[in-house]
Amino acid sequence: MRTTLSIRRAALVFAAVGALALTGCGGDGEKKSGDDSGKGTDSASTVKLPKLDGEDVSVAAVWTGPEQENFTKVLDEFEKRTGASVTFVPAQDPIINFLGTKIAGKQPPDVAMIPQVGAIQQAAAKKWAKPVGAEARAQLGQNYAKVWQDLGAVDGTQYGVYFKAANKSLIWYNAAAFDNAGASEPKTWKDFLTTAETVSASGVTPVSVGGADGWTLTDWFENVYLSQAGPEMYDQLAKHEIPWTDPSVKDALTTLAELFGKPELIAGGADGALQTEFPASVTQTFTGGDQPKGAMVFEGDFVAINIGQTEAKIGTDAKVFPFPAVGADSPVVTGGDAAVALKDSKGAQALLTWLASPDAAKIWAESGGFISPNKGLDMKAYPNEVQRTMAQALIDAGDDVRFDMSDQAPQSFGGTPGAGEWKILQDFLKNPKDIAGTQKKLESAAAEAYKS
Repeated sequence: MRTTLSIRRAALVFAAVGALALTGCGGDGEKKSGDDSGKGTDSASTVKLPKLDGEDVSVAAVWTGPEQENFTKVLDEFEKRTGASVTFVPAQDPIINFLGTKIAGKQPPDVAMIPQVGAIQQAAAKKWAKPVGAEARAQLGQNYAKVWQDLGAVDGTQYGVYFKAANKSLIWYNAAAFDNAGASEPKTWKDFLTTAETVSASGVTPVSVGGADGWTLTDWFENVYLSQAGPEMYDQLAKHEIPWTDPSVKDALTTLAELFGKPELIAGGADGALQTEFPASVTQTFTGGDQPKGAMVFEGDFVAINIGQTEAKIGTDAKVFPFPAVGADSPVVTGGDAAVALKDSKGAQALLTWLASPDAAKIWAESGGFISPNKGLDMKAYPNEVQRTMAQALIDAGDDVRFDMSDQAPQSFGGTPGAGEWKILQDFLKNPKDIAGTQKKLESAAAEAYKS
């Protein structure tokens, strides 16, 4: 889950929300007693679906745990409305490799939820992906800004239906640890480092990093780079129109090294971070009361799902502030997952139509841990003001959306565990002094990937 909004107003909205908007919001996304704003009102169906009695439909996705559970609720409603029988197929990253194995074995799923723009392009180039049908395109035209349609298209043909998005420019923190340290929410990168030192002086390690998952490190880099270099340079680097040896990359890595180069500021140091998967990076921030393993953790709105697996409550124990500004503005980065049909079947096309509708988005929105790019979704469906604000900022951005850099890259560079950008940035976390060497490795891997 990785995409970018370069809009100042979004950062301002999140800054204005602060702890006040979070106060009283349950971490499990459930509606509070007496709160009639947390759920959308029931309404007539917004989408017409065919009868699919007796038809089997399979859907592959990398989602696990609460995300899989919430997506299953969406699929269950599709079953009720169509009569189809839907099977969830657990996938692994990189999903293109997983799908390649299934297709080679002549057992492709009907639909795959693909989290990278580059992977959609690869699926289309390999002729695995099937064009979106007329009914789903009609839903896209009604409910999505043009940019979201374009992101799911390849050479003018629509292949993807973006169902889930996420704001990934947020720092979540343990309120008790901050209070004990006398720390306050920082607005700039310089202030962020000062806050980290303040928390460290109180006896708590300030930052939890899920370095075992390389995608979290690409998100660290992209937030710093977007804020420091600006959106135009960001777009150029995303397309590999400038090399990774460019001075702007050096600047961003140098900035990031101000944190990564101080292992005492990172839970477990570099070695510990590289053994910490993303979910654990969150839960270790919100367990242990005012003595957590880390006081802050960086990632998106979906962190709320993992906080919900602890006893911490969002708004009291767990609070959030925007990613600090390195340059003039705080960055706002989002991620997205698109549904792509891999079979020419009535069930596959019906599912794309369903996922492009406000009805489908409403189901997951009510469960929390979800933001939709579907502008037809009533904001009342979101369970609290924080998620409504994040979702509205995404919708208000319209065609200003920019996708996450690593997700725009060929998957061999931007989306493969143990290889490309993921592995090189993991090596950088371990040795942040080697900025020039890191740039050379990034450029070499990027050049090879974009060439192929």
